[in-house]
Amino acid sequence: MSSSRERKRSRSKLGLILFGFTVGALLGELVLRLDGYSYPQFYRADQSRGYSLRPGVEGWYRKEGESYVRINSDGLRDREHAKTKPPDTIRIAVLGDSYAEALQVPMEAAFWSVMENRLQGCAPTDKKIEVINFGVSGYGAAQELITLRENVWSYSPDIVLLAVTTNNDITDNSRELKKTNEVPYFVYRDGQLVVDDSFRNSKGYVWRQSELASIGEWFKDHVRLVQAINEAHHGLKALLLSMRSDAHPNVTTDTKAASIEQSTELGIENFIYLEPTTAAWKDAWQVTEGLIKKMRDEVRSKGAKFVVATLSNDPQVLPDPGLRNAFMKRFGVSDLFYPDNRIRALCEREGITVITLAPELQSYAEQNKVFLHGFGKHLSFGHWNATGHRVAGELLARKLCVEAFAK
Repeated sequence: MSSSRERKRSRSKLGLILFGFTVGALLGELVLRLDGYSYPQFYRADQSRGYSLRPGVEGWYRKEGESYVRINSDGLRDREHAKTKPPDTIRIAVLGDSYAEALQVPMEAAFWSVMENRLQGCAPTDKKIEVINFGVSGYGAAQELITLRENVWSYSPDIVLLAVTTNNDITDNSRELKKTNEVPYFVYRDGQLVVDDSFRNSKGYVWRQSELASIGEWFKDHVRLVQAINEAHHGLKALLLSMRSDAHPNVTTDTKAASIEQSTELGIENFIYLEPTTAAWKDAWQVTEGLIKKMRDEVRSKGAKFVVATLSNDPQVLPDPGLRNAFMKRFGVSDLFYPDNRIRALCEREGITVITLAPELQSYAEQNKVFLHGFGKHLSFGHWNATGHRVAGELLARKLCVEAFAK
């Protein structure tokens, strides 16, 4: 008899706990919705590129900076564009990674949007300039080439601009350096670059294609409480990275110098500033340069112009020369523009129009004593902030007027 009462009492307690949890979750969901909170999943599995942006998704992005992001119906972080190009228009397609995707700033502040506005009136016969952004975070030249082949040509661009972020674009083209099996790579076989799409058999990709994963994605899309938990998880990872960086000795006691040390913990590939010595780095550079040439050939075969623009890494454009020198001394770097100069030399040899932004961005940052990378208390490292995007967009527009439209 007593055991029966104990079971009833236990069930009652469990019921009360579940009821309280349910009410609390519903109240939390209601509060988050009334507050306009959202933290959507912007990416989906993609059988060609590993992942891509999800058409039609929208919500707040707050991992770095803050902006309300809308992905258009064709899976681009851009406004809607008609597939058929108007007859009075010159179209520029931008290929790139997170710098082009630019989730950290409002769309109108992104460099390609600034560039589009500044280019109006530059083109011959006063044609309208239309820039279409195909940038996706984490993409290397392999995924960008696949994007060119499968997505770009339906928009009939006149110019294809490849925006190269040297701090990780080179390593993104090497499985050994990128350290993931869930994206495609290009590899040399018998002297030819061919795609390695074995990622389709990886556990991560297979899981993302599963029915169970799709159920989880539904909850992430529709339940704000789940989104909040997901954001907290990402925030905790970022905090742990920051704590690990604080455990290392700083370059100097200056707080801005400390941010250099943090930047190395947040994924900056400092070997990019050095002549490659290992087989992995030599291969990464060889594949990258081969992919740039392959893009040039395919763009020209379509009757369009190909332009390569190298962007900037945060150590390159620190406004204080002393901090740049401290960074160089710490990592044994003699030339912060080594990757930019190497890509420029390749393009000049291969007859590719090239725009190198980092030296001019450095001059601007130093003269105006402003940080072009980073947000809030994390100024000096990370992605371009609104100022960085604005200055880069203005520089690109000015140079494209000369380099692309004048030729």
